[in-house]
Amino acid sequence: MDQASGLSLVEGTGPDTAVGEVLIMSADISAAAVGEFRRIAHANLRAGVPCRALFPDSARLSGAARALALAGARVRTDTEVPMEALVLDRRSVVLPAERPGASLVSFRLPGMVTATAGLFERAWRTAVPLGPSDLPESGEDEMLTARERDLLVLLCSGSTDESAAVQLGISVRTVGRMVADIMNRLGARSRFQAGAKAVDRGWLLAEAG
Repeated sequence: MDQASGLSLVEGTGPDTAVGEVLIMSADISAAAVGEFRRIAHANLRAGVPCRALFPDSARLSGAARALALAGARVRTDTEVPMEALVLDRRSVVLPAERPGASLVSFRLPGMVTATAGLFERAWRTAVPLGPSDLPESGEDEMLTARERDLLVLLCSGSTDESAAVQLGISVRTVGRMVADIMNRLGARSRFQAGAKAVDRGWLLAEAG
């Protein structure tokens, strides 16, 4: 470590460890450096260290985000995520490295740590949680989650977005996001068509019967 700059390269021999909490944020969950972030997070989760992760909305369909949630991390998503960063115990910030021979670089500069953690907390407050009902029951990514299925049943039965949001305990904004995701996955041009295609695929078989 360069004591003057507060900078060190993170070696690949083992994950860095935390005691209090691990924070992850990334706009691209598939990036190589973010894979290292996830490895560090999983190692800390196994050691009982809490972890929070913030990803873009597209990551709600990602196996990597779901794996973190199933491992015990609190995961949220938003339309935009400000940067790629890992914060350990509010004492160091790990970023993707631009130097040859290293995938990550760690900074222990108090000002940088405080600013990065602050960005995370501001984004976290308005992000949408990825909860147990957002995880696939069958383990197949193409299937509807329990919450998505409940939403589609409500909408197909004539409920408005506002009514469905109240019944499911989520925001109208989240309803809109979920409907857009479902329609995109089904290749549907309307909500009615999405419901019909879901029945055809057997996604709503139990409710349809």
